[in-house]
Amino acid sequence: MDNQTGYRIGHLAEQAGVTVRTVRYYESLGLLKTQGRTNGGQRYYTDADLVYLKRILQLKKLGLSLEEIGNIIKMGAEDATGQKRRVELLKQYRKQISSVLHQKQELDNLLAELQWHVQQLEMVKDDFQFCPGLACIDCQFKDRCDFYEQRER
Repeated sequence: MDNQTGYRIGHLAEQAGVTVRTVRYYESLGLLKTQGRTNGGQRYYTDADLVYLKRILQLKKLGLSLEEIGNIIKMGAEDATGQKRRVELLKQYRKQISSVLHQKQELDNLLAELQWHVQQLEMVKDDFQFCPGLACIDCQFKDRCDFYEQRER
């Protein structure tokens, strides 16, 4: 079967960079529909199906769940203009942006904490064996250190 007639499932999977099992799984979820069958009963897919499969993979890569993708796809039956799907995609993308920004903030906080620990360890060199302990009272890092406790002398 050539590309003008359509793709067999293996060729479609190869072109999209997925396995045949993935294509069948997406079909079982209703995310991808077989356009037709040959006289021999084999499924075939069109260029439009390949684009559709790549769109599913793109949405998945951007963080949408298969359920969310399915909900958007199901809107197609009642969304001739594509407006509902466009609005839903915008909503999902904005949700992902918010989530990624939150993750970025958490990573920035972790990075700052790790950098602080590196600085601390580089400065205490010989006193490290006493940290935490008696050296804490005079330590320049006591305001930020998790181990420092105010003790009576």
